[in-house]
Amino acid sequence: MKRILFICLILSAFLAQTTVFSQRLTRQQVYDTIKAMPSFSSHQDNYFISGVPTNKAITKDNSDIKYQISFKQMVSRATLPLNSYLFVTYTQKAFWNVYRDSSPFEEINFNPGVGVGKPVFNKSGRIFGLAELKFEHESNGRDSLDSRSWNRMTGVFHAPLGRRTILSVKAWVPIAYTENHPDLLDYVGLGEVKVEQTIINNRLIADLTIRKGLEGWKGAASARVLYRLFNNSGNQYLMLEWFAGYAESLIDYNQYSSMVRIGYVIKSTDLDILKTR
Repeated sequence: MKRILFICLILSAFLAQTTVFSQRLTRQQVYDTIKAMPSFSSHQDNYFISGVPTNKAITKDNSDIKYQISFKQMVSRATLPLNSYLFVTYTQKAFWNVYRDSSPFEEINFNPGVGVGKPVFNKSGRIFGLAELKFEHESNGRDSLDSRSWNRMTGVFHAPLGRRTILSVKAWVPIAYTENHPDLLDYVGLGEVKVEQTIINNRLIADLTIRKGLEGWKGAASARVLYRLFNNSGNQYLMLEWFAGYAESLIDYNQYSSMVRIGYVIKSTDLDILKTR
């Protein structure tokens, strides 16, 4: 896993340096954009999707709705050392067994965080990446044997690969996670890699996220296709998602699942600053 993360970082830096930057934002344009950003915005994608398993017979007990709420609050704007900025985030992901009697919630995962971010520029003074360092907590809010929680220091680097592709490499150092799930890292590993590809501008986007656990082939892959139905719908899309692997939710982190879901997504604009103009 460490080798994969290292190779991706080197590749992103190399391609960012060799790409034509005539349409990427300059240093001043980046800082002006950061200052003009709303204080409160989406962080990760916000979505509401429903689906069924692909590796077992479909029943009302294993079909569900998954939704996510995620936002970001800017605390400062390029006023910290090295022109970095401070922000707080909150993401909540829920699994709702809406097709079962009484429609219970199977699991809700809570993920608050605080971090600093910094745009990275090439020698020509144009942006080629965004770096972030965060402290995150994630838990399912339960107690006793059903409690699942862990803390981590997370480093993230986002870089454009050409005009239509963005690579995101995320690595973490876990803190205080062994009480009820000492084998958690066997399934979630120490990082993940995501590639987002714009296929048709302002219309069709695809992305792939891969996470490798520390033991064997345990880990996960998530593939998504997003299609904007209407020209005036902004960042609202129809999304098809396929998740296969472990740790989609904390409560069942050590159980394999394969789910395909479709529904509505409000796509985050956090990385638009990296796109060519």
